[in-house]
Amino acid sequence: MTSSTLPTAASPNTTSPNTASPTTPSSGTATGTLTDLLLTAAEQYPASGLRHCHGAAHLGYEAQSHPELLERARRILSGLRARGLRPKDRVVIVLERSQDFLPAFWAAVLGGFLPCPMAAPAGDPVAFAERLRHVAALLGDPLTVTTTALADGPAHVQGLRVAALEELCDHPPAGEPHRALPDDTALLMLTSGSSGAPKAVMLSHAALLASMAAKNGHQRLTAADTMLNWVSFDHVAALLECHLLPLSTGSRQVHAPAAAVLGDPLEFLRLADRHGVTMTFTPNFLLGLINAAAGRLDAEPRPLDLSRLRHIVSGGEAVVVATGETFLRTLAPYGLAPDALWPAFGMTETCAGSVYSRGAFPEADRGAEFAHLGTPVEGLRMRVVDEDGRVLPDGEAGELQLRGPVLTSGYFNDPQATAAAFTADDWFRSGDLGRIDDGRLTLVGRSKDSVIVNGVSYFSHDIEAVLERLDGVTPTHVAAFPTRPAGSDTEQLVIAFTPDLPAGAEDGLHGVMTAIRSTVVMHWGFRPALVLPLPAESFPKTSLGKIQRARMRRSLESGAYDAERRAADDLRQRMLGDHTPPEGPLERAIAVIYAELFGMDPAAISATASFFDLGGTSIDILRLRALVAQRLGITGMEVVTVLTSPTVRDLAARLAGGGRAGTGIRAGTGTPAGVRPYDPIVPLQTSGTRTPLFCVHPGVGEVLVFVGLATYFTGDRPFYALRARGFNEGEKPFTSYEEMVDTYVTAIRARQPHGPYALAGYSYGASVAFEIAKVLEAGGERVDFVGSFNLPPHIKYRMEELDFTETATHLAAFLDLIDKEQAARLPATLRALPREAQVSRLLGLAPAQRLADLDLDEEKFAAWAEVADALTDLGRGYEPAGTVRSMSVFHAEPLRGTREDWLEHELRRWDEHTTEPNRYLEVPGEHHTLMGPRHVAAFQAILRRELNRCLAEADAARATGGTVRTTDHGGETT
Repeated sequence: MTSSTLPTAASPNTTSPNTASPTTPSSGTATGTLTDLLLTAAEQYPASGLRHCHGAAHLGYEAQSHPELLERARRILSGLRARGLRPKDRVVIVLERSQDFLPAFWAAVLGGFLPCPMAAPAGDPVAFAERLRHVAALLGDPLTVTTTALADGPAHVQGLRVAALEELCDHPPAGEPHRALPDDTALLMLTSGSSGAPKAVMLSHAALLASMAAKNGHQRLTAADTMLNWVSFDHVAALLECHLLPLSTGSRQVHAPAAAVLGDPLEFLRLADRHGVTMTFTPNFLLGLINAAAGRLDAEPRPLDLSRLRHIVSGGEAVVVATGETFLRTLAPYGLAPDALWPAFGMTETCAGSVYSRGAFPEADRGAEFAHLGTPVEGLRMRVVDEDGRVLPDGEAGELQLRGPVLTSGYFNDPQATAAAFTADDWFRSGDLGRIDDGRLTLVGRSKDSVIVNGVSYFSHDIEAVLERLDGVTPTHVAAFPTRPAGSDTEQLVIAFTPDLPAGAEDGLHGVMTAIRSTVVMHWGFRPALVLPLPAESFPKTSLGKIQRARMRRSLESGAYDAERRAADDLRQRMLGDHTPPEGPLERAIAVIYAELFGMDPAAISATASFFDLGGTSIDILRLRALVAQRLGITGMEVVTVLTSPTVRDLAARLAGGGRAGTGIRAGTGTPAGVRPYDPIVPLQTSGTRTPLFCVHPGVGEVLVFVGLATYFTGDRPFYALRARGFNEGEKPFTSYEEMVDTYVTAIRARQPHGPYALAGYSYGASVAFEIAKVLEAGGERVDFVGSFNLPPHIKYRMEELDFTETATHLAAFLDLIDKEQAARLPATLRALPREAQVSRLLGLAPAQRLADLDLDEEKFAAWAEVADALTDLGRGYEPAGTVRSMSVFHAEPLRGTREDWLEHELRRWDEHTTEPNRYLEVPGEHHTLMGPRHVAAFQAILRRELNRCLAEADAARATGGTVRTTDHGGETT
């Protein structure tokens, strides 16, 4: 959202210095602090309150009146005071459900503490822990309030104070609240973005109340209105626009989980209908998703009634005029008013919405690509300046600067950032480029280099810093910048880079492009719209060497890079091989889903195209499962189904329950699909002509951990994973170590009859890879690479320590259901429980979203733990013997002890089992995270360089009749 005020004659592009007061009649209350806001709502509007939705509209809600909200907040306040908190102490709130978050937020306000909302962990617990550590350091030893499950899980970070909400609630209501002053800081909001180091924006009681009054000067809410929110409370619009504003007017509030709306965009409309919503907020991207799903509106059990929906504020990203017009036109038959969409602008630093286009869209924006943002709220002034700080006249574009009572006073504990955010005459630098025409604001870009995808900012330099470390990318010649194709509902990311490859190396270039896409997906959760190889001279730079991203965007959108773009598209199509058209409705539907996932034309998706060869990652598997459920009505598709049937044709056969189908698919009938013969080989990447790499599973038996790693081998060499037996219906785990090794050798030889072979194993799999290499060498075959990913040869003693409890706990940690510290302390408390109770306790600690992503329940986790326990049992009798030629040992932080002890006293024992010197290579991360999203790009680079070196040296030695030798210098060797 954004903000503006009418220009004066004296300053052509500066808004008049109107004043706004928290006592403005439109605000509905006359208060001095946020505490008064809640007390007034409880007193004046006792029959109104909040509805906390359980999910989709038909699932119902939990009602909570304003007095009940106050009562629960006072109980939590007693719990916080019992923990020793005093006014101005910081409280980080990691609570996802509105019925949990809002009482905890108000408890902090009533106590005079400084609440700081933070998003609950989703998908990457390691990244969440890093962010939590940063926030804790920034705020200075805050108390983190969360649920029991998160307190024992991802929010349990060594050295941080954590309190479970359930315990805080178990207190009598507190007495008198703390009496703050209007200028006291009331709230800390973390800035958005991809960086793990956000700033904390300070918002005072006075600024927040001025903002509520000013917002309602535009929105005109009364106690008869109903507000709908589906955005999480770490976003400033959810807390201010959708909670504090309706609270100030006595309006009803409806809060729904974000997952309900993002899982099915039509739920946004169903919720509005069900609750008689009159006002709501959403970024533009959801409007586009609703437009795309509108074809399903005819299947609704009854026509939707949107006649009460007076206005929809749309901010967070630019509103595309065509998207907004389609949205209004599509929903007009359901009663939505033709002027219901309000493009808006705001920032965390401006207390969310501060500029609104009230009732002017779309008439005032006909023929434009992006909507004007309207006029500012009362009291806010804005101006546009050039690079030298001179105020520009109407119609000229420059940096947007803001001033007024709704502005932040700065960033908590960050005087440098605060100083940089304000001009010498105390105007706030928004970081946006805009112009003002007749008092109406239009944004034309950003002075801060970033891209906004689905309402979230990602900084260009963060993305570039990761990508320029990839092999095949020329350092200082990679640029991340946004583009927005005509009609697109959100900005898209472009990655331009100069390849560091020999001329004509098409396989290598395709591999680098795939690695770039995969790295962005693994780090930031979305896929670049375009990865564009460019020559070095196509990167315009300043005299100081800074890439001029804005110029590159203009060049791209003007067609200057069209030839390079066509060449990149042609290369991708050639590398995918011959095209086989999908047959039948199911294959065609899956091809459409693949095309959507990978940003391709559905006509270009071959029935024989592998999900992984197209660039699929473990994150994409989770998206695929969601789309299959949504589009095809097939729920419960297991991850392994994609691993073992990655092509359009194979996946269609599995989903249809054909003769090649596997287990675990619960389609509409709930009938399990047929059983397919066990094959340990999972082809994660099949392109490239170099010697294939076979990687053996870790002790948990599954191979999902290799998916992200395998994408970096695209166009280089095939990557096959070996999966344990026992996962599928009717399969029994291996009964001996020898049976397991012999089975894997047979499968490898069936895939690659003769050497040279390249083998590796992660953790437990390292010893299996060693035994496979021995068998192959004994059969006269060449084994030119044997890799150990962080495991020594002697595993027996570790296996003897692992009973079912330790194994199940280890599995839970491996799957990011619990953290490293929990994995160390939980077995002592779980061991006395029956196995079923142990499993139940472990899954009770796991984030619900993580369980949903992995499609795990207690039955599936227990079965997986049994497979892992069977593998552990085989390891208890394993004693390494014999030798192979040499090993490459990759060492990360161990599960326990120091890296130095781990390397010197455990891993170097591989020297006892090779005839030539080994190489020991340090890799970043810990044992469980070395191939995780944060470290896989670095790990693959080290692995690929070592693999290439070993195979090249072996070939050279044999060509000259010599012996392969290496020089060991300890640590990483050369």
